[in-house]
Amino acid sequence: MTEFYYNSWLEQYKRPFGAIKAGKSVEISIDCPNMKIAALYFVIRKEDGDQGVEQYLMESDQNGRYHCSYLLSQGKGLYYYHFMIQTRNDENQLETFFYGATKEHGGIGQVYREDMQLIPYQLTCFSTAEKAPTWYREAVFYQIFPDRFHNGNPHGQISQPKKNSFIYGNHSDEPMYVKNEAGEIARWDFQGGNLLGIIQKIPYLKELGVNAIYLNPIFESVSNHRYDTADYLMIDGMLGDEVIFKQLVDTLHEHDMYLILDGVFNHVGKNSRYFNYDGSYGTKTGAYRNSESLYYSWFTFIDYPKSYESWWGIADLPQVNKENREFQEFIYGKTNSVLAKWNSFGIDGWRLDVADELPDFFIQGIRQNLEQYTEKILLGEVWEDASNKIAYNQRRQYILGDALHGVMNYPLRTIILSLLREETTTEISAKNLTILEENYPSDIFMNNLNNLGTHDTERLLTMMNENIIKMLSAFSLMIVLPGIPCLYYGDEAGLTGGKDPENRKYFPWGSEELVIQTQIKKWIDIRKKSAALKYGNVYPFYTKDLFGILRTTAKEYALYILNPTNYLKQINVSEFIFTKQCPLSEERVGNMLEELKIAPYDHVFISGEMETFD
Repeated sequence: MTEFYYNSWLEQYKRPFGAIKAGKSVEISIDCPNMKIAALYFVIRKEDGDQGVEQYLMESDQNGRYHCSYLLSQGKGLYYYHFMIQTRNDENQLETFFYGATKEHGGIGQVYREDMQLIPYQLTCFSTAEKAPTWYREAVFYQIFPDRFHNGNPHGQISQPKKNSFIYGNHSDEPMYVKNEAGEIARWDFQGGNLLGIIQKIPYLKELGVNAIYLNPIFESVSNHRYDTADYLMIDGMLGDEVIFKQLVDTLHEHDMYLILDGVFNHVGKNSRYFNYDGSYGTKTGAYRNSESLYYSWFTFIDYPKSYESWWGIADLPQVNKENREFQEFIYGKTNSVLAKWNSFGIDGWRLDVADELPDFFIQGIRQNLEQYTEKILLGEVWEDASNKIAYNQRRQYILGDALHGVMNYPLRTIILSLLREETTTEISAKNLTILEENYPSDIFMNNLNNLGTHDTERLLTMMNENIIKMLSAFSLMIVLPGIPCLYYGDEAGLTGGKDPENRKYFPWGSEELVIQTQIKKWIDIRKKSAALKYGNVYPFYTKDLFGILRTTAKEYALYILNPTNYLKQINVSEFIFTKQCPLSEERVGNMLEELKIAPYDHVFISGEMETFD
């Protein structure tokens, strides 16, 4: 039944493209030429909506195109739609077909004979456009794992070393865990990086070109990663104190740089002030040691005190009940809360650890706290498509308004790395990128924090099998794609490493890989100077072997083409397939790319003023 045609990525079939604000209308069209149509219906339902399944009879024009308009009147959330088509066969009998999405869920659809097999299209509806601060939209971030970046103390001494810990003999030592026979951490390992060290390296970061820092947890903890918070109101003594922290924030701002902190509000450490398993905070303090404790109601005990709910069953991380009003006030109350204290230092925002574990109302409470201030950003750790994520049997709404400004863009990381590791095709990569753009509210899509490596993933150079050309192409592609780029500390210096703990080496000061460092600095500079890369519209395209992205504003363009193969490739503009309608003609694009060839795993980049296309 190829006579039917609908493409959710083309505005002649769905207008506007992508997610739509609540209370606005969407215009839908579908082609059915040369068909004996008895009736054609647009069928839509809002997930958990009051109106159930709605059917609207579509009207045809003389060219066999059917149209209808639908008002999104049931508020934010996910709407699902398809088409029901009734035709007359040669015997004038009525037959019913259905047209929906393919398993990829976007773009060109397909015909279904049975509605039980149907895959509907997703239509995301949001309540509020999440306009991020200008500083954030123009930022290039640098993620720092504090213990492994730089020790700023004279002679490198360790500040307040922790009891029963392991201190590396040399900064070049490979990271490792010291475990007991049960596989539990027996001694946490430290290199001694601290806040003073970050302050001392601000000139380096400025020279590199980054202008914002995402800092892994800095609050008092037992471990080196500090996701096992012991005291939310104290800077970890190994890192420094409040005076040094204030100096860090102020010095960054003096250099037109910004800082966001890691908020770990789903769980605490079992040896924290709040749980106090080991008695470090007193024999009668904390929920584990005293059922009359102020913190007892924060936790869910199954068999007090030995059995309790913890994050993913990890006993070291007792899970906090986010519905507890006292805990909510403690974290995000307007006064005398964790957020109130650290926001008063002038930080520029927060990244929420395991955002899927935090209920929507909890994230909204944090956002309301931040609304007291100006120019603050709220990001969440989400590993999947955040528009349709289900966690604990709940459809999450944290990117649909008044919650997160954006999420960590792990799906984009997957697209880039899979492409350069030759695990997928250029066509699938371009389409997956367009699916993300279609599903996300446009501001969220542009606000997402892009990364190619974090403290939770393998190092970029390792993922690229230590091929520097591949690595630099991956980084350059992240730079030109929509979202805010974030560089994991040490990637620019050529650090390698698999998953934790190998990805948490100490920064190799004095032994940096200069080729990588120079090229990354170049790409950061390109990003910061290009309005097209920061604000431009997004037009993915592909050929059988090449992947490309065109970014445009009214005045500027940026055109990037990647060869993710092991063969020299000639650019042939006539082979370009855009997933969306390209605003420029083939001739105009071709004039810029005539006779160009791309080496294996390499790329070409062209940018300039739009008038140069004329």
